[in-house]
Amino acid sequence: MMMKKFACSAVFTFNAAVASAVVCSLSAQVFAADVYPSKPIKIVVPFAPGGAADTTARMMSEPLSRQLGQTVIVENKPGGGATIGASYVVNAPADGYTILYTTPGPQITNPYLMAKLPYDPNKDLVPVSRVSWFPNVLLVTPSLPVNSVAELIAYAKRNPGKVNFGSAGIGASSHLAGELFKTMANIDITHVPYKGSGQVLQDLIGGNVQMSIDSLSVYLPSIKAGSVRALGVAMPQRSPQLPEVPAIDDELKGFDATAVNYLTVPAGTPKAVIDKLNKAIVNVLADPALQERMFAMGMVPKSSSPEEMAKEVRSEQAKWQKVIQDSGAKPE
Repeated sequence: MMMKKFACSAVFTFNAAVASAVVCSLSAQVFAADVYPSKPIKIVVPFAPGGAADTTARMMSEPLSRQLGQTVIVENKPGGGATIGASYVVNAPADGYTILYTTPGPQITNPYLMAKLPYDPNKDLVPVSRVSWFPNVLLVTPSLPVNSVAELIAYAKRNPGKVNFGSAGIGASSHLAGELFKTMANIDITHVPYKGSGQVLQDLIGGNVQMSIDSLSVYLPSIKAGSVRALGVAMPQRSPQLPEVPAIDDELKGFDATAVNYLTVPAGTPKAVIDKLNKAIVNVLADPALQERMFAMGMVPKSSSPEEMAKEVRSEQAKWQKVIQDSGAKPE
């Protein structure tokens, strides 16, 4: 009887300790959310100033400051295909004061394009919210005798190996989008890598390459000027910026080469802090004035819950891993 009493007492003591630890952990998270933020917050952009990611982060910083009651600053840490900036955030304290403006590279494509990342893409970064989708658009040089996606596919099949598609470089979203199109359309087209989208645009206008699937935000002025011809947007539905241009999905069911931009924090950041950040971001992206500015840049603003964004990251990883492997691109 004494042994039973002792066992029951030990179990009670253990359970009480566990319950106490859980309560302490929850209390710490609530406290963290209550006092957060108590100092300036930094959004790290893993690219040089002036690009779309940098512009968007700066566009969001002021309204985020108002939502959170603290200064939000943007700091650029370019290099290494966005891995330098991502590594900086991964190694920062997990307290919600250092946020990564995340493009597909750090978590979605770099794991399959780089032999060794200085962090674990699936464990070291936690999504806070989606910021936007960056639609890509299928463009052809004006001299190519095609006026639709169906006509382009038919032309490529009649002329195997003679259609070149330009990209901003091996592993760039424009490269992977072209490879996805090549596979889904079952056509033989040749990849021509450049050092940036600007060079692709020049050669597309000049007819040195025949097509490209690249960022709508980059090509929109040239499309409107008639320098290049847009055949389809690379998202499941038409783009608000080009409502007259059909989706590639109309011809190739399931085609989607939209690049997602989102915000992440170091793993271990308290859930209550992530939720507070998420709420602020959702409110900022719901502002019609900000949405209008983002639409003008070729973006589709769209916030999300942390869980929804994490699910999207996993889905995008699986899709682009297959595209990269099928393309023959080797990790470097």
